[in-house]
Amino acid sequence: MKRRHRTDYGTIVLHWLMVAAFGTAFVSGLRIATEAPARTWINLFDAVLPRESVWMAHMQAAVALVAVSLAYPIYMRRSGLGRRIRLDRIRLRGLLGRGQARLGAVNVVLNWVFFLTMLALMASGGLLYFGYYAGNDMATLHWYGTWVILGFVGLHVLMHFEIGGASQLLRIFRPARLVAPPPRLDTDELLTMLVEQSARLAVEPESVNKTPPAAHLQPIQPLEDPIHARPAARNAMMAPPPRTVTRRSVAKPRRPRSPTFQSNPFVVAAAVAITSASVIVAADRMTVDHLEIHRIAKADAPVLDGDTSDRAWRNVRPFSLMTSQGGNFDDKGETRIDIRAVHDGTWAYFLFTWEDPTRSLKHLPLVKQADGWRLLHDGYETGDEHDYNEDKFSVLLTTLDGTLAGDRTFHASPHPIPEAPATMTGRGLHFTVGDIGYVDVWQWKATSGGPTGWMDDANFGPPLDATPMQARNIVPYKGGFAPDPGASNYSDNFVISAEATGDGNRAVKPRRLPRDLAATTAAMGDIDLDPNHGESEGARWFMTEAESIPYSADLDARIPVGTVIPGVILSGEFTGDRADVRCAARWASGHWALEVARRLDTHSRYDVALKSGIFMRVAAFDHSQIRHTRHVQPIRLEVE
Repeated sequence: MKRRHRTDYGTIVLHWLMVAAFGTAFVSGLRIATEAPARTWINLFDAVLPRESVWMAHMQAAVALVAVSLAYPIYMRRSGLGRRIRLDRIRLRGLLGRGQARLGAVNVVLNWVFFLTMLALMASGGLLYFGYYAGNDMATLHWYGTWVILGFVGLHVLMHFEIGGASQLLRIFRPARLVAPPPRLDTDELLTMLVEQSARLAVEPESVNKTPPAAHLQPIQPLEDPIHARPAARNAMMAPPPRTVTRRSVAKPRRPRSPTFQSNPFVVAAAVAITSASVIVAADRMTVDHLEIHRIAKADAPVLDGDTSDRAWRNVRPFSLMTSQGGNFDDKGETRIDIRAVHDGTWAYFLFTWEDPTRSLKHLPLVKQADGWRLLHDGYETGDEHDYNEDKFSVLLTTLDGTLAGDRTFHASPHPIPEAPATMTGRGLHFTVGDIGYVDVWQWKATSGGPTGWMDDANFGPPLDATPMQARNIVPYKGGFAPDPGASNYSDNFVISAEATGDGNRAVKPRRLPRDLAATTAAMGDIDLDPNHGESEGARWFMTEAESIPYSADLDARIPVGTVIPGVILSGEFTGDRADVRCAARWASGHWALEVARRLDTHSRYDVALKSGIFMRVAAFDHSQIRHTRHVQPIRLEVE
């Protein structure tokens, strides 16, 4: 009967824990990666990717991976199984050999590739999570490391099949008791054995010469007990010469390893895993980032003008964090954000500064062509404009304790709400469920509203009903993202036809045309339609209502082909809850500086009162509609 190969139960348990943890991290990580630019192809696997608690599952799986990775070497060392993965000279020479020796050596090398890659994955994931080095390079390392591990899985299975066929593969399903490894060679015992053997060889020739020749002719006698049959003289002659007995030369008897003792390696490894997981969770709770909102006198309140030289800001140490996985920003999708905050008992003031290589103001401009007006865009039709959009900055405030990115305020999947329209971008939607209520969101826009001193006050709430245009996928459905009640002072300067033209685009007509075309063109500064080039100092890419007049065919006929006009109209002021946040911004030397003011408590159901224990998130947009940077851990506010 063919022998069935088995594996010790400790290896089997640790192996399948590693598989389960990595599998969970992989599928949840793929869902998270769908939010990164150029990775919407992952949505092809939408049916098998998780939709709920994605970030939480990813972090829990990461903790399990770290715990098992720490337990495995402990188990291998204490169980004496380290030779399985020992990469020594013999194994390296085996790479040049043939047959089983070469297969075994390759398998060990693959294991070490796995160990090093997993170490890189855990290190990069930890740095991304805690924000110590959360830039594009680290995210790229994490991404490619994941695929190396996936490739290892296939090669690992193939290699074991080549070594022993299906029986070798099935041994991971057949547990067995841990067999005691052979004892390690003791040099004292080896020297003693060599001395005894030398003594025997020295006396053996003499005893052979004294044997009568006739003895060779005697018939073979039945064997007797060699100990009792041996003459005393011969025993004495065969005994080794006496030697000085020392404590070092006395061989200590080895205790046989009992089954109870053999279970200890796994128990120790399990204790290490549980302890390490507990330490990681505790460290996570204790290392939440804090932003101190310092108390100042009312007379020291900063002036909202985008100037960072106010005394209030000079006396405050900035809180700094790296954000990544956004769009543009020199194709890196990352920027460092510094935050300062003070309050005077009534108003809270924030200074946000972040790196942005371009001062992008071109928000959906219109260009006149021979056959009519065209809207400059690349992705606007699906709600994912990533070229002709204004720079933006957003702040999220929530009472949810330590909420990870997503899970409660963002729901990944091209169709996260079954009864609502699918997303046109292939990305998820912002909305809340259950009794969470509303999450406060501020959004500054470099062209729309921002230059007039308002930061749009909005919220994430329960999913909204789709409008007829959204139901027909003419305009994107936004889930639970909506402005607070009230009015804004900006609007699009174009109307898009619901019907597509022959070339697949939709006809566009301006709402308003410049009253003085030369003055409007001069206000736009040096017109450069390359979306990666910023605007000149003092330029503005909007028209006010006073500077424009309603569209008419007669006026349109007098505008020459090639004319560029702004895609934004400003008129009036913000009103209602939407007008709770005031601001001013200034760009210089590759940095935006944004000063913001809001009452500590607006008493609006859509706003979150600023007090200790509130959590904040920030995000920057570089001429991108929705592809903003992000950070994983939230920022906890501490109000002095």
